[in-house]
Amino acid sequence: MESLNANAWMALFESMPWLWYLVTLLVGLTVGSFLNVVILRLPRMLEQQWRSQCRELLEIDDGEAMDETVSLSRPRSRCPECGHAISALENIPLLSYLFLRGRCRECGTRISIQYPLVELVTGILSVLVAYHFGPSWQAVAALVLTWALVALSVIDLRTTLLPDDITLPLLWLGILLAIPALFVDLQASVLGAVFGYLALWLVYHAFRLLTGKEGMGYGDFKLLALLGAWLGWQSLPLVILLSSFVGAVVGVSMILFRGHERGVPIPFGPYLAAAGWITLLWGGALNQAYLHFAGLA
Repeated sequence: MESLNANAWMALFESMPWLWYLVTLLVGLTVGSFLNVVILRLPRMLEQQWRSQCRELLEIDDGEAMDETVSLSRPRSRCPECGHAISALENIPLLSYLFLRGRCRECGTRISIQYPLVELVTGILSVLVAYHFGPSWQAVAALVLTWALVALSVIDLRTTLLPDDITLPLLWLGILLAIPALFVDLQASVLGAVFGYLALWLVYHAFRLLTGKEGMGYGDFKLLALLGAWLGWQSLPLVILLSSFVGAVVGVSMILFRGHERGVPIPFGPYLAAAGWITLLWGGALNQAYLHFAGLA
């Protein structure tokens, strides 16, 4: 019965495309609001876990008070300045920010522009996915990947972390989706995961041997493995090329125009995520355009 209901919804969306786009937009905006919670709290949750594990490993019990335990659902969202609890009406994606003019209702502290931007970007990307794939299970899966990539990108920009709590489940999901060949077949998915991890692992160690410095983190390896599992090993060269090109342009621009110090690392995860998302939607067309340009097709 559930399958029939799902198919009925798909048929309804096919007959009314505007409804498909509207629902996707609203869901995307709502998910974007939740992603803000993940972006803010998941690194804090991981830090609390690491501290607890270190204290347990070192057998430290000095009676020091631990910070309030944080989860994705608790404590309730509140203003970091005055502690005002955020009500449901103050948490409507985009609209609440505009209505409150970007400030806390209680103390007037400015609300970070990150919150509406994440909601807006997630909504727009969701509609683009819906338009590209149409009402289909491919679209549903691509939306899940899109939302995960948004969260990973912002977390990496804020903390230079790419949490395993997101990358590893999505990697396995990509392999599972290859069993019915939703995007690629199983062989291409498994090889994509393996080659994706090894590609950056080899670059990392080669760079470290040549310079004595670490050029990237292990989270980047896992993210490329995730993208390989979803997109197949054939898409890895395009992902690496796109991410490297954009990363190089942004990095040089930050050094030249914003005074970014050369020794300060720049997170690579957002560029991998953006390249993977572009490849998910337009990888085939980009590959064909390159082959035609090179005279190989």
